[in-house]
Amino acid sequence: MTADSVKNSATATLDPQQAETIADLAAQLRVDSIRCTTAAGSGHATSSLSAADLMSVLLTNHLRYDWEHPDAATNDHLVFSKGHASPLLYAMYRAVGVIDDTELMDTYRQFGGRLQGHPTPVLPWVDVATGSLGQGLPDAVGIAMAGRHLDRLPYQVWALCGDSELAEGSMWEALDKAGYYQLGNLTAIVDVNRLGQDGPTAFEWDMERYAARVEAFGARAIVIDGHDGAAIDAAMSEARAATDTPTVILARTVKGKGVPDVEDKDGWHGKPLPAHIADPAIESLGGHTDLRVTTALPEAGTPAITPDPDAGVSLPSWKIGESIATRAGFGAALTALASRPEIVVLDGEVGNSTKAAEFQEVCPERYFEMFISEQQMVASAVGMSVRGYIPYAASFAAFLVSRAHDFIRMAGVSEVDIRLVGTHAGVEIGQDGPSQMALEDIAAMRAIHTSTVLYPADAPSTAHLVQAMADTDGISYLRATRGPYPVLYGVDERFPIGGSKVHGATDDDVVALIGAGVTLHECLDAAAQLADEGIAARVIDLYSVKPLDVPTLLDACRATGGRLVTVEDHYPAGGLGSAVAEALSDQQVPLKLKRLAVQSLPTSGSPAELLDAAGISATHIVDAARSLAAD
Repeated sequence: MTADSVKNSATATLDPQQAETIADLAAQLRVDSIRCTTAAGSGHATSSLSAADLMSVLLTNHLRYDWEHPDAATNDHLVFSKGHASPLLYAMYRAVGVIDDTELMDTYRQFGGRLQGHPTPVLPWVDVATGSLGQGLPDAVGIAMAGRHLDRLPYQVWALCGDSELAEGSMWEALDKAGYYQLGNLTAIVDVNRLGQDGPTAFEWDMERYAARVEAFGARAIVIDGHDGAAIDAAMSEARAATDTPTVILARTVKGKGVPDVEDKDGWHGKPLPAHIADPAIESLGGHTDLRVTTALPEAGTPAITPDPDAGVSLPSWKIGESIATRAGFGAALTALASRPEIVVLDGEVGNSTKAAEFQEVCPERYFEMFISEQQMVASAVGMSVRGYIPYAASFAAFLVSRAHDFIRMAGVSEVDIRLVGTHAGVEIGQDGPSQMALEDIAAMRAIHTSTVLYPADAPSTAHLVQAMADTDGISYLRATRGPYPVLYGVDERFPIGGSKVHGATDDDVVALIGAGVTLHECLDAAAQLADEGIAARVIDLYSVKPLDVPTLLDACRATGGRLVTVEDHYPAGGLGSAVAEALSDQQVPLKLKRLAVQSLPTSGSPAELLDAAGISATHIVDAARSLAAD
């Protein structure tokens, strides 16, 4: 298809009155996008102008939404994957009457306002924060998965995407999983306006190439002129009628449409129009108008699943001394949590190793295999959380928090509630070598807004913390080990988030050994060796890395004269030692802190060899404690 013509692949019919209404609304959306960005002195005007016709048709004829009840289960969902087009979204909100002209003009991109530069759920009609390109469509896939496979309600999920973000691999992960899970309730609308932030996109207006790629990933492509109201309407009707196949509407548009001075011209991305361009453009588009749109209400219905947070959960138990991997404790706890119908589990094709697959055995209808697509796994968890489900997403820690880190970061911006479990962490995994060893994950997760970071040392503590995560707000991350370790705690022990466990404390302690996960066992071995030498040492199981149990740390400082040794199977930057140092840095207590961590690139080897080579085995802990005790 040429840049100058598009053969619409949807049958186009629209009566004259509808056509006029749609055109008038599109003009208002353009005018409001220009007005608010020019008033703010910043914002993406031209990216909004290109998609105004698309959103005008959606609002007028296709979106089913009760604006007074944004949490209604049957509402359609609209996700602006191209979140920089927020002026258009806010212009739509003014058109349906949920914000007024004063808020649009006086608060857009201003401190303290709800209309931020990129949308966030501070607005009740926004499901997820967008603006990091390549994330809105993946999140929309998660919402659509909930609609088809959990809620089983007929709502449609619409995602407005930009052509530039089709360069992101996450967009194709999203379409691949949308096809795999037969999400006929998902429609991606791609605003193919040819120009990115810095020049043309890779394929400009090559609509045939876009369509071929979409179809190769299991979706149906509908190619249209994105400024032809009748073609847009027909495409959206066809998309809504789909049953088992997601639809991608590829709309050929012109960036800056409606303002001849900037139409299809490079260099205007992210820039407001100056007054000498904005004012005549607004006048030519019909000036400031106050059209109001009444969208269709959604169909009646209730979700197929009713949450039951009070459902009985019987956690598994183990005998003290029994050797169990914490990942096994995670799998067993998930199985117990299956009694709560709102719990869902997603895994990245490693469920037999993470032990998440044990949930599938008892509850296959709420288990979602995301294959090796960690970004889409997290995005699907985010989308399901939008619909009120409690998702647990699990993979190897090295890949979960690295490949998917931006999705986790944006989940924090959205302030959604998701639970992440990373297994096979640290040098403790042994022979697989450094590519598989998560040694940065604690630091990465501690830095996330709303995050909780947990690192249990045995199966019972793992099970209790997995259960606690279900009702913990924000993003909770649990780090689990590969190998089996002795059970330390009995059935009556409790593990509140923000707590810790103290082993062997006496009034004679001269040093405190602080570990978590695998290093706690090394600390306990070291304390026994020190006791044989007449050096009294308490051991602190700091299973909650964020938030920390600061009172227990302060007690240890006072009891030992500030002699603390932190031990972690992690690089030193941002890990357990950093957390302790930060927590105590402004406290009025003595502090003599030695931090043992993985200081160099590991190799393959046995877990014992690698722990010792990294300087975090019991032998090295004893040496560090001796040196502090002698001070």
